[in-house]
Amino acid sequence: MQVISLIKSRKITSEQLFMLSVLVVNGGNYLYNLILGRLLGPAQFADAAVLITFLLVLSFIAMTFQLVTAKFSVLFEADLFKNFISRVYKNALLVGLLLGILIIYFSTQLQNIFNTSSSTMFVVFGIGVPLYFLMSVNRGVFQGQKEFKLLSITYQGEMLSRLIITLGLIFLFNIQSSVVIAVGILISFGFGLFPFKTENISFKKTFVDASKSKQVRNFFMLTAFYELTQIIINNSDILLVKHYFESYEAGLYASLALIGRIVYFVAWMFVMLLLPTVIQLHKEGKSTAPVLFKYVGYIATIAIVIVLTCAIFPETMITLLFGKSYLPMAPLLWKYAVATGMFAVSNIFAYYYLSLDKYIPVIISGVFGMLQMGLVIIFHQSLEQVVHMQIIAMVLLLLIQIGFFSIEYRTLKHKKA
Repeated sequence: MQVISLIKSRKITSEQLFMLSVLVVNGGNYLYNLILGRLLGPAQFADAAVLITFLLVLSFIAMTFQLVTAKFSVLFEADLFKNFISRVYKNALLVGLLLGILIIYFSTQLQNIFNTSSSTMFVVFGIGVPLYFLMSVNRGVFQGQKEFKLLSITYQGEMLSRLIITLGLIFLFNIQSSVVIAVGILISFGFGLFPFKTENISFKKTFVDASKSKQVRNFFMLTAFYELTQIIINNSDILLVKHYFESYEAGLYASLALIGRIVYFVAWMFVMLLLPTVIQLHKEGKSTAPVLFKYVGYIATIAIVIVLTCAIFPETMITLLFGKSYLPMAPLLWKYAVATGMFAVSNIFAYYYLSLDKYIPVIISGVFGMLQMGLVIIFHQSLEQVVHMQIIAMVLLLLIQIGFFSIEYRTLKHKKA
């Protein structure tokens, strides 16, 4: 009751409410993964981890459309915005249909590559891909216009429906199958579409000024490249481990990755708030660096706390979250958290410059994403070696991002002086 009264009295801002919502969504997604890990065991959980990783990969691809929509929802107004958003929906649906068809068509090959027990799970997943792209554009409108309450509802709807439906099917019908997980993911995409602004969709031919179209296209390509680096850095390790190692070891590694990435998922809510704020300040000619400093400070503090917790209580964390069958991963937990913590901080720098249309930090992330994947491909004699390769790549990435910012910041201050 106190929380409700605070919200009604406006003591909690929409941004704070969104941050609270993101924490709840991340908590729900974690609960979903933890329950699956306990129910399925390491070997079967490896299949589930592939689907969950595919979902993360899809979210990064669709995030390109969400961020483009968010940025130009701030910059464009009136008829220009309506024409722009209508075109984005059309393009997003087209890309979603194409990717969905490709996943369905190559489902058997995907089963062989990732050593999964079923190809049907990829077919079911592919059917839902177009819905996810429409959902992402809708979220981009809410994000850009800072309608954080509506944005929170879409995330809550997706998370809660996936959790309830998937676990409901498993418990009611006693089916521990990756297809059931895929069905839960598919249905959750439908729930994530609401609330949906239908007035933004038009099937009429839309026109956007050539110079504006070029601006949108350049930012889209830059964002798409950066999201590709996110996919590589965030997900290539799980897929490569699934390819190179047995299912049991791959399942153990999936639990390690899930716990170690807590800091990254917490950091994501700050990215969602950072982008429209930086764009608006830049549009108004105001300093944007203080916003960056604030969010870097938040993420660095959270990362340090999580790494220390993983180092001091590794066995306790793994036992509580996944169970004793996953304990062999305890010695690697803090090391993985170090890698993801450094990536989360460097990610704030990259999105900051992405908001300002600066290309170099994005290219830097791409280079080190490929470096990480290359190191894992070459050095994968053990799971420990896989983690060490990621730490090497992420240390170098963070140092270079900080160095780039320092040079840019000093140059800007010198020009103003």
